[in-house]
Amino acid sequence: MVVVTGATGHLGTNLIPLLLEQGEHVRCLVHSNPGPLDAMPVEVFSGDVRNADQMRQLVDGADVVFHLAAKISIVGDPDGAVNAINVEGAENVARACLDARVKKLVHCSSCHAFDINTPEPVDETGGRATAKHPAYDYSKFRGEERVRAVIAEGLDATIVNPSGVIGPNDPEPSRMGHTLLGFAQRTMPSMIDGGFDFVDVRDVCSSMLAAAERGRTGENYLLGGHWTHVTEIARFVEELTGAKPPIMTSPMWLAQVGAPFFELWHAVTGMEPLYTSEALHALRATRQLSHAKAGAELGHDPRPTRESVHDALNDFARRGLLELG
Repeated sequence: MVVVTGATGHLGTNLIPLLLEQGEHVRCLVHSNPGPLDAMPVEVFSGDVRNADQMRQLVDGADVVFHLAAKISIVGDPDGAVNAINVEGAENVARACLDARVKKLVHCSSCHAFDINTPEPVDETGGRATAKHPAYDYSKFRGEERVRAVIAEGLDATIVNPSGVIGPNDPEPSRMGHTLLGFAQRTMPSMIDGGFDFVDVRDVCSSMLAAAERGRTGENYLLGGHWTHVTEIARFVEELTGAKPPIMTSPMWLAQVGAPFFELWHAVTGMEPLYTSEALHALRATRQLSHAKAGAELGHDPRPTRESVHDALNDFARRGLLELG
């Protein structure tokens, strides 16, 4: 049996069909809405990674566990959920796996667990996020530390670190999915002079399966893709939809001036801000995120970003979220 946490997220809904194709019985942790799993023949387990007792019940009898559940934030950790889910939750899952004698845990961290805000190339030997970094970044590193403590007690676990995940079958949609829809529907007011390393969700899932089979215990694998400028993402959207990109591209310094106002708006209204200082931190990240190790050991071979963008948009159209001409 295989257990998947974060089963209804972008990664989970792409990983589960691959597991089912392999003939696996899949037990899925669902915290709130099980809707994305309705058409899948899976076992649904209602619970929360913050509850250690529930995690022990969840993984009981499992051979392999994919821990994908996480709290993503660009507004810090105002209510403590980022720390509780990404740090304490990671430890709860790892300890439950150790107690249940699970054969393999694949812990999905993030490239943000590394210090990516550097002009230098980043690989698995690079510096790590600290308390000076955004709350989400630091929480992913601290979550890894908790998992490593359990590895030291005998757990066989491998850690994967995807970059910015994009691609089809994005149920919520994700923040990047909303960005693609914003470009396609011409609701994005402007762009920012920056970019990020984007990787296709399907390539991440294939590499996670490989990590379960042959990932080395205690090792990190950066699952990167290709650094792509925001304006190029908009151009890929235009190719398929005909939607012209926003006229204005804000220089980074101007965006940094405006970030506190968006953060204040969020604090007052509770609405998702267009961007924040933490989001800009990512857009200033290195252009050289190496996935050489994952390529050599897991066969990680990311497809072009253009293909991922087009496939994501076609999937949104199939689901009625977008009209293509």
